[in-house]
Amino acid sequence: MTEATLQALEGLRDLSAIKWYAVTLLMIVLYVYGREIRQARQTGNWDAVFSALAVFGVDFFNETWNGWVMHLSEYSAFWTVPGDTALRTMVGWNLEIMFMFSLMGFVFYYSLSESTTEKILGLPEKWFFAVLLAATAVFVECILNLGGHLVWAYPFWNLSFKGVWLIFLIGYFHFFAAAIWVITRRTMEAKIAILAFIYCVPVLMNILAFGILGWNY
Repeated sequence: MTEATLQALEGLRDLSAIKWYAVTLLMIVLYVYGREIRQARQTGNWDAVFSALAVFGVDFFNETWNGWVMHLSEYSAFWTVPGDTALRTMVGWNLEIMFMFSLMGFVFYYSLSESTTEKILGLPEKWFFAVLLAATAVFVECILNLGGHLVWAYPFWNLSFKGVWLIFLIGYFHFFAAAIWVITRRTMEAKIAILAFIYCVPVLMNILAFGILGWNY
């Protein structure tokens, strides 16, 4: 295994190493969700909450398959976060990342107007902001990689033109595509069914990996 992988596995999910600022970050996230849920109950429009849950759910799936890559390859995940953190939850995931993506769907949703026909630079508004936010996330990931906070091990997942496009498509764009998929459904049942699917896949993968096969990632 790579040095970054071994470092990421050290202290993995060690609750004794958790930092106090994680509690503050948690309260901020809970405050945002609390306000959004209250507003949704008053208006009957749950799309902001569903958008946030969709983005976080796909991130959960991404981090799960990334851990599977690490275990099955016995070499490295596509990305690892070996550095200092409030708590490392998977080899490529930590509390800071989790809290960030738990709020990213709200950023996406509130970037949109109420129009269903609005276009920006020739793209439907929803897809324009999906591209913009995914590109922003890629830029941040590249900065984190250059700073050594987020480590890449495979030659196709790097700062090359092809590598950046791969990170854009597999790393982030589908987060917002999932949010669009959810919020554009016409019925509450369809929205909830899609969210259930998004979460069931990584939950079952982790039950199989941790609970049955005894993997660690």
